[in-house]
Order: sequence, then C-alpha cells, then structure tokens
Amino acid sequence: MNIFEHYKDIFIESINIKNIDKKIKNKIAVEIPKQKIFGDISFNAPLILGSFLKKSPLVLAEDFKKNIINNNNDFEKIEVVKPGFINFTFKKSILLKLLSKIQNNFGKSNNIIKKKINIEFVSANPTGPLHIGHCRGAIFGDILCNFLKYYGHSVTKEYYINDYGNQINIFLKSIYFRAIEILKKNKFPDDQGLYPGEYIIDIANEILRTIDVGKYDNFKDVKSTLAPVAIKLSMAIIKNDLEIMGIKHDIFISESDIVKDNILSKSIEILKQEGAITKGVLPKPKGDTGDWEPREQLLFKSTNYGDDVDRALQKSDNTWTYFANDIAYHYHKLKRGYDYYINILGADHSGYIKRLSSAVKALNKNANFEIKISQIVKLYKSGKPYRMSKRAGDFILAKDLIDAVGKDAARFMMVYRSSQSPLDFDFDVVNDKSKENPIFYVQYACARLNSLFQKSKFNIDKEIKDANLQLLNSSQEINLIKKILQWPKIVNLCNSNFEVHYIPFYLYELSSEFHSFWNLGKENDDFKIIEHSNENLSKSRLFLLQKLYIVLKTGLNILDVDIPKKM
Repeated sequence: MNIFEHYKDIFIESINIKNIDKKIKNKIAVEIPKQKIFGDISFNAPLILGSFLKKSPLVLAEDFKKNIINNNNDFEKIEVVKPGFINFTFKKSILLKLLSKIQNNFGKSNNIIKKKINIEFVSANPTGPLHIGHCRGAIFGDILCNFLKYYGHSVTKEYYINDYGNQINIFLKSIYFRAIEILKKNKFPDDQGLYPGEYIIDIANEILRTIDVGKYDNFKDVKSTLAPVAIKLSMAIIKNDLEIMGIKHDIFISESDIVKDNILSKSIEILKQEGAITKGVLPKPKGDTGDWEPREQLLFKSTNYGDDVDRALQKSDNTWTYFANDIAYHYHKLKRGYDYYINILGADHSGYIKRLSSAVKALNKNANFEIKISQIVKLYKSGKPYRMSKRAGDFILAKDLIDAVGKDAARFMMVYRSSQSPLDFDFDVVNDKSKENPIFYVQYACARLNSLFQKSKFNIDKEIKDANLQLLNSSQEINLIKKILQWPKIVNLCNSNFEVHYIPFYLYELSSEFHSFWNLGKENDDFKIIEHSNENLSKSRLFLLQKLYIVLKTGLNILDVDIPKKM
C-alpha cells in the first residue's frame, strides 16, 4: 500500500470539494513533514485551495480538519499549522497495521499508466575510453531506467553514436599518425590538435593487425578504410567501460547511418511543411570580436518554439551543421513511437536544451520530450582536487574510478545528489568504513540484518507468521516503522521528477535508524533483538526488520548495488 496516495484519496473525499480544476487538484498532496515534531504526514489542500475558494487557508484547514475527523479515526493527533497545512500523527495501532501489510511490491503505485519510454544517455563520441565526465550521466541514466522499469514502465536504453563530423576526423587522423609513427618511426605531430592519449597507440596497433596503413601515402587515402575499424574498436572500449559500471544499452543508433539513409532531408521536409524553415541572417554572436560577417543561411525558426535565437542548419560551405544532424536523429527517434523521450546530456550541453526541445516540438507538437542535464563531478583525494583534460591525454578514465572504489560505490555516490547539482566525489570518504561513507553504512546494514537472521531460527526472506506487533512499543521501534513507511513517497518523488537521488539518500537515513536501534541493544539489554529474554518480543522485532530489509533490497536492486550477506 502507498499510504500517501491512500490518505490523499481519503482526505479529498472527506473535504468534499467539487468542481476543482484538474491542474489545481494535481497540486494537492500528502507529504512527509520536514521535521518529526510536525507529525507523520501533512496535507496541503487548504494552502492549495485557498485562492481557488477565496477563503483563508487557515479557516479552510479548520473546516477540513473537522470533516476528516468525522470520517476517519486513524490519528491520535491532528493539527492545523501556518500557512495552511494539516499535520497528522498516526495511532500506534494503525502504524502496526500498515507495517503488517508490507510485501515485496511495497512502494509501487496501484494507479500506474504504463508508458513506453526511450532514454538516451552517455552517447559519448567514439573517440576513446569513457572518462569521469561521462561517468555520472551514464550511471544516472542507467539507474533512472532501472527505476522506471521497477515502477512498471517499458524502457529502452539508447546510445547515439556520434560517428560523423570533425571530432571523428581528428580521431582518425590521430590513429593514422600513430600508425605511421609505429611503422616508419615518424614523429607524432604535436601541432594539429590530435588526441595524444596512450589508448590511441593501442588502437593503432590493433588496426595494423588488419589494415596495412603503411601502403597509403596520406590520410585521405586511408580514411574510408580506417573509419569503420577504428570506430568499432573505440565502441568496443566504450562498451567495456559501460559494462564495468554495470551498464548495458538496448540499442545503438549511428549518426553515420542517419546521414547515409538521408533521414535529414525527410526531417527538413517535415519542418518546411510546418513553416519552420527559412532563409535569413543571424545576429552577430555575443562576444565575437573576430571577422564575423553577416550572410544568408538556411535557418530553423526555433524562436517560434521557445528558443532564444533561430539556429543555422548549413555552414558557409553548404554542408549541414551538427544541429541539423541532431534534428534528423530526433526525427528518426520520434518515428519509433515512444510515449516519452528523455535525453541525458553532460553539463557542457546545457545550451542544447532549448534548441533540441524546439526541434522536437516542431517535428511533433504532441511528443513528450525532456532533457536532463547531468552536472559536473569534482574529484577529491587527500583534500586536493583531481584534474582532467581529454585533449591533454591525462584525463581520469571511468575505468580508473571503478578500479579505485568499485562499481557499487561509484553507482551509489554518483546519484547521491540531484543530477542538476554539481557533485563532489571524495575518494577518502568513499573508501572509509564508517557512518561518514553512505554506501558502506547501507551495505553494512544489510550485512548486519543477514547476520541477525542467521543467528535466529527465521529466514530473512520468508515472512514470520503470528508475530505479536503490539509488543513493539519503544520510540525507536515506532520511528523505524515510520521511516520504512516513507518508501512509497520516495518512489513517487523519483517518478514525478525523473530523479533518483532520493533513493540512496533515503536508504542512508533508513540504515542510520536501524544502526541506532542495533547499537541501543549493546547498551541496554531491553533493546536486544534475538538475545532478549522475551521470545515473542524478539520475534516481533525480527518481523519489523524483515520489512526494513525488503525496502533496503528494493532500493539497492534499483541502484544495481550488491546486497552483502556479510562484511
């Protein structure tokens, strides 16, 4: 049962307000109060409906409170607080009843409308291994997919291979010159903006096993032969890096295939029919102090769809811009008929939000499309920042991070903050075996729970029958029950915001409540769990901890983090 949905329905029925605008009604919610002193759940209807009904929220709250009391007897205390909330504290008997109903599907909504969702994430240029800048978006995207599947949606994990354009040209040149260096001992050029990383040498050596680069006099002659092999090798490296992080995409779409299949002309035709294509002169770019000259270009009228400026579709040599190929790709994606589309981009792509959203809106005004930006990760070790530079060849590989801290720690900590906020990743904290390390503390809770049940006569995964829950009387036990019952709200937050940081943060708080309860038993025999003189009380406490374990397992499975039986 989702108690937040359950009581929202009860409260709305009790206040009997008719003809509420749907948009206003959707803002009504049952929430978790910010502080324990405000009760267990909070109802915001008086605040939301005050202006709609032209009444004081506090007056409305008192009226609603009376109606709810007349229709429901589940609370020991109901309070009206400013600026217009009603706070509720459950009776102990209701908390125990809710606890007893928790099963493995606890947290899922009963009212889900199943959607077919496409999530594109990572999509790094196939120019070498993934670095730490890709790592956060990759893990965030994968866990968001896991969550939405858990919630009941059908999800496709998609990777868009940017294997066309200038960066690929530079990548191929880098390999070519490394191959020539290996074959002919020619010095690798240091003045052409090439990729100098060691991995380029590895790829060049691999290519030389199948292609005789040495027989070609120049790069242009070998480029078309080099490209498919080099990109395939680079994508193999990327897929291996993703696998190390626990990530496997469902489909890979190639930009080169999009170009080869002439999908761009089809998408341009759609935009022309929409009246979204024109010829015009763009204003001078802000901050441009060079030799910019106005010239007529083919433009996408993105300002008609919410963008700040119209966007060029062709360069001065009449070749298509990178953005034009992006339009073609999204046209291709829209034609595949998903209910919802989510792109996860890195922090350096924030400027793409409006232009891509405008393009999708022009191509299909009914498409549900959203871009999530995965903000930067700052790495710290021994109090000092780690620095990286892909061009310099000394960037930190995603593989290096996993080797240093492990997959579980990387996955847990990369989503410990909202994707919209920068993240400080401290190696010292992540490797620490204490409460200061959230992933350790959550996994340690799982290990402790398994250890407890191994010492008892009960199986942690098989529900204990006939436990007398009335014996659970201490404030610590009641607080643990209340924390467990918050899980459905965490699920709802993730679903409504397409964010997953709520999960690891909640799991850490839940584990902290458990560890406090565990430690209490070391200090006071009355709080021991399986060594208590009262076997019935021990049985009831183990029942409670089984329900706690269900939530921890569910959350860690969504994160794809190991659930240890011992540590």
